[in-house]
Amino acid sequence: MKAAKAAETAPAKPAKPAKPAKPAKPAKPESRLAMVRRARRINRELAEVFPYAHPELDFRNPFELLVATVLSAQTTDLRVNQTTPALFAKYPTPEDLAAAVPEEVEELIRPTGFFRAKTKSIMGLAAALRDDFGGEVPGRLEDLVKLPGVGRKTAFVVLGNAFGVPGITVDTHFMRLVRRWRWTESDDPVKIEAEVATIFPKSEWTMLSHRVIFHGRRICHARKPACGACPITHLCPSYGEGETDPEKARKLLKYEMGGFPGQRLDPPPGYPGRPAPPLGASDD
Repeated sequence: MKAAKAAETAPAKPAKPAKPAKPAKPAKPESRLAMVRRARRINRELAEVFPYAHPELDFRNPFELLVATVLSAQTTDLRVNQTTPALFAKYPTPEDLAAAVPEEVEELIRPTGFFRAKTKSIMGLAAALRDDFGGEVPGRLEDLVKLPGVGRKTAFVVLGNAFGVPGITVDTHFMRLVRRWRWTESDDPVKIEAEVATIFPKSEWTMLSHRVIFHGRRICHARKPACGACPITHLCPSYGEGETDPEKARKLLKYEMGGFPGQRLDPPPGYPGRPAPPLGASDD
């Protein structure tokens, strides 16, 4: 009895202090070689997803592509494609556009936005083509970037798709995706172009640009990427930034991936989606 009572009144043994948790091991940084291998695999898998990747501006010659690309700033390729048929019907050559009445050009390209500045650019480049290049679009980067309104991005679009000269097109989609994929940490387009160029052979540059831009427009969106419907999640270090539920993600898909019309009124053969409607028509 006394023993039991003593046991009741004896102070409890202090609990052993818990062992401090071992800090989690930091993820091993990806080596340059591993990143290059992953980047090239992304390119190969995107080639399977988008075998029909192509420039999404309608054009029939280098001049039309050059003008359309300048007009595409701060708007969609769809809106440009809906606008250029009337523009090129009235001004089919650089000489015609250079001699146009500015107010008439402004009215034709008004749907693309910033129409006064864009009119100045496209009439200026048309005049430069007429006066300095015999009415022909030059096939050299150093000549193209001297034209009004033409930067490296526009020049590489023209070189790659009208002249077959390899180039990397660093637009907003391309910049966003290569940063999400950790191919670069830069936010400077020229630096991004240079860094990505070291990862891929030159022969891949133009088609790589199309595939990345296609993926950015259709699946890996800026505000809400459709992670749950993305075919390359196993290669993406940023998986989870967007919607991961497969059903909800599928509703975020755009253009042919979501069953809607594409951006071109006159898509190339092999494009699996529906052509875009002309200006003023319903796009449902």
